[in-house]
Amino acid sequence: MEYIVSARKYRPATFRSVVGQDNITTTLKNAIKSNHLAHAYLFCGSRGVGKTTCARIFAKTINCSNISDDFEACNACESCMSFNDNRSYNIHELDAASNNSVDDIRSLIDKVRVPPQLGSYSVYIIDEVHMLSQAAFNAFLKTLEEPPRHAIFILATTEKHKILPTILSRCQIFDFNRITISDAVGHLKYVAESEGVSVEEEGLAVIAQKADGAMRDALSIFDQIVAFSGKDISYQQVIENLNVLDYDYYFKLTDAFLAEDYKQGLLTFNEILLKGFDAQHFMAGLNSHFRDLLMCRDEATASLLEVGQSTREKYSRQAVNCSVDFLYEALKIINDSEQNYRSAKNKRLHIEFALIRLARIISEKKK
Repeated sequence: MEYIVSARKYRPATFRSVVGQDNITTTLKNAIKSNHLAHAYLFCGSRGVGKTTCARIFAKTINCSNISDDFEACNACESCMSFNDNRSYNIHELDAASNNSVDDIRSLIDKVRVPPQLGSYSVYIIDEVHMLSQAAFNAFLKTLEEPPRHAIFILATTEKHKILPTILSRCQIFDFNRITISDAVGHLKYVAESEGVSVEEEGLAVIAQKADGAMRDALSIFDQIVAFSGKDISYQQVIENLNVLDYDYYFKLTDAFLAEDYKQGLLTFNEILLKGFDAQHFMAGLNSHFRDLLMCRDEATASLLEVGQSTREKYSRQAVNCSVDFLYEALKIINDSEQNYRSAKNKRLHIEFALIRLARIISEKKK
């Protein structure tokens, strides 16, 4: 049986199944409901957040001959079935990264004149539209402003700032959100259950953080972990495979600083280096750790933590022992150290001195 990667296998097929973009899917469904369809849309956002997926779902739904009560495609009519089988002539996709010349746009304009054979609309999805040349943009302007009644353009881009203002002014613009950690973890849980994979929630949180707001990246990392660990995945296996520094090191270091034990801090740092982690990467993680502890000091900001439940409880317990003054001073020391890291001659000593200063914060405050 052919193996299909999770990013393709679990690609959303309805508005309801799109992850983390409720404001956009609701707006598109309302436009279909009221029959207020624009002739041009611009979908903006970082990679892997669902721009092209939403464009395809939208194109499929407006051509469906039996739209459901909640304005989803029926997946049973001839138009939907042809779309599902990748043989629909109503939907045309163009990759502007490799088709960015005037001739490519002229060819597209010639296609636009032909009405759809099935359904009401011909939808033209142009991915990475910012890659079009200046001349291609200019050749596209007139058609984009006054297309035939049956034509709808959906432009997708990761770099909105590179698109001409004259193009922007002709489109309805939708800015897609980065996928939050909680949304990504929720979807990864669903995929894991569907695939019969047992995985610890803390591990899913690490995958979601590593994906940096891209659902497609999260699913690709998930596949990589499954290939490494099989159907039973622990948090430890996830951090080993992704080469992520365990949270426990940061908790151990903070306890050493609170106990004014600089020796334990230096030994822990040495252990981290022996495991092959980059010193600057370690400092960035320690900085984030103190930031998260500061967030945990107040219930109003505790929601800003993007970690699993058990790790969140560890942060809450340690935050009780850390005064705001201690955390503020710790963040200041680490930020200064990070800024001066590149210019330091002896980089290891530079960080070790910062760790010693962190272990002396309470003593200095007493003086």
